[in-house]
Amino acid sequence: MSDQSSEPLLLNRKKASKSLDETIERCIGEFGWAQLLQSILVSLSWVFDAQQTFISVFTDTPAVSEWSLQRGVSSILTGLPASSFFIGCLIGGLVLSTLADTKLGRKNMLVLSCLIMSLAGTITSISTNIWMYSFFRLLSGFGRATIGTCALVLSTELVGNQWRGQVGIIGFVCFTVGFLSLPMIAYVNKESSWRVLYLWTCVPTILYSILVHLFVHESPRWLYVRGNKEEFVLTLKSITTRSSLTLSFFGSFFEFEDQEHNNSEESTMSLYSAIKMLIEKNWAFRRLISVMLVGFGIGMVYYGMPLGVGNLPFNLYLSVTLNALSELPASMVTFFLIGKLTRKKSLLGFAMLSGICSIGCVIVKSDYLKELQMGLELFSFFSACTCFNVLLIYTVELFPTCVRNSAVSMVRQALVLGGSFSPMLVAFGRENRWLSYGVFGICIAICGLFVLCLPETKGRTLSDTMDEEEYKESVLVC
Repeated sequence: MSDQSSEPLLLNRKKASKSLDETIERCIGEFGWAQLLQSILVSLSWVFDAQQTFISVFTDTPAVSEWSLQRGVSSILTGLPASSFFIGCLIGGLVLSTLADTKLGRKNMLVLSCLIMSLAGTITSISTNIWMYSFFRLLSGFGRATIGTCALVLSTELVGNQWRGQVGIIGFVCFTVGFLSLPMIAYVNKESSWRVLYLWTCVPTILYSILVHLFVHESPRWLYVRGNKEEFVLTLKSITTRSSLTLSFFGSFFEFEDQEHNNSEESTMSLYSAIKMLIEKNWAFRRLISVMLVGFGIGMVYYGMPLGVGNLPFNLYLSVTLNALSELPASMVTFFLIGKLTRKKSLLGFAMLSGICSIGCVIVKSDYLKELQMGLELFSFFSACTCFNVLLIYTVELFPTCVRNSAVSMVRQALVLGGSFSPMLVAFGRENRWLSYGVFGICIAICGLFVLCLPETKGRTLSDTMDEEEYKESVLVC
């Protein structure tokens, strides 16, 4: 009897939730100038993210040489600074990831992350030995861990379903710009100390953090989930052309939510409750593990390829520039095809291509074919970049608002975990390329197969609660 009486309440709850989601979609679905400017300002953080991620290509070797460590030093010690950065990213992801879903929100977490990364990078410029240098690289990675996650989630939650994929690409393009700016800044300052490169890239990040704090709005979806109703309405009014939005406009939805607030598992979210929900729900845990395994393989190639170009018979500045430029067509491919191609087929196809080309770099050994080697390396990196872009957008669509930032952050940690092995593999690969490019190719091909365990999300609307997404999951199964 109790089960029968609870069915209408459950149906009403889903109906009200769906109606509210449709109402929010109508409010932000019409893409305007306010949303465009907000998305661009948020996405600019990817520029500084890219600079600190790949700055080791130009700074680690001069730093090691300055402290007379180049000769007679193991590959492990030579790769310590770059590995420390990725380890810092892992630690930062575990410590900071859920704050954006719980206490701080997307905007404040983005500001905090940028400040930690930039201040640590600035202090890195005064390092006196490899241990101090590696420690501040670790601290910089700790701060950098959640920048891309917060930027992607915040920018996509500010727009409607129709523009979600395109807005996500803005961040990837900004990442390409940041990556591409590195060899240019390094070349201009090639007669200066490696320390100058850190100042050139970190001081602007501090100024950027202030701009975000002053001019960027918080995610309306996050504000709603956290119960900040007045700020939720004010934010919607500031980013939409609908001037008639008021609390009374959403009154019926808020009234229903208040009645159910005590029964909602999202209403009592603590610091790590988002992670707890991801683990407790079987469907969410299965998705998280699968998408993280895919991310691990992609991360190994994505972060490893630019670090390993020094092992190829090509000019370093030219090689890094070509790698950075290959990110641009990857972003464009994602931009134009994200609305047409399915997520699963795209990831699987590009992962296989990346793996094949990476192994090809090992097979083609002759210096007479160095152009072919470089071509295979670039196409492998291009494919990995495309996988990286699609994977993050795919993850945003796989999880609801209440845990989305934590889920995306966990996937980014899987990407970084794969990348953390790259510096050591690159160092070992100087003697045998199978230990670098060979491992890269095999890893991304095998890990890419786990995408087959995930549902397709193309064309679906975003869910806000675990109940909504679980309902969609049950419908798909049926």
